[in-house]
Amino acid sequence: MVLTACDKTNVKAVWTKVSGHLEDYGAETLERMFATYPSTKTYFAHFDLHHGSSQVRTQGKKVLSALGDAVAHVDDLPSALSRLSDLHAKNLRVDPVNFKLLSHCFLVVVALHHPSLFTPEVHVSLDKFMCAVSAVLTSKYR
Repeated sequence: MVLTACDKTNVKAVWTKVSGHLEDYGAETLERMFATYPSTKTYFAHFDLHHGSSQVRTQGKKVLSALGDAVAHVDDLPSALSRLSDLHAKNLRVDPVNFKLLSHCFLVVVALHHPSLFTPEVHVSLDKFMCAVSAVLTSKYR
């Protein structure tokens, strides 16, 4: 997935709005994913998954912080996400489809909180970015 200069600009513009809400948006993304795709809960059997749970908020912040690192290194995603790719492929063994599910939920959260910013063009750019992140995170599964 090739991100154009316009895509990168769009992603960075969205991130300026998201970056101040990592814990809130991250928790909302995870809660939405768990509610919409209950099978994703299996990776968090040891968590309190109730709305507002400190564990979900902490994990949500970790997820969006990692996305923030990816935004900051958008020109070299493989290097920026190498450690996470190893972790998910070798230790956690997360089903790769879950990255797509998480991406979808994140896009919904962004659209809900920033509807005027979430134009069709921005939607495409964010989707391409999330697909690129997912591709890197699953690259070491083989």
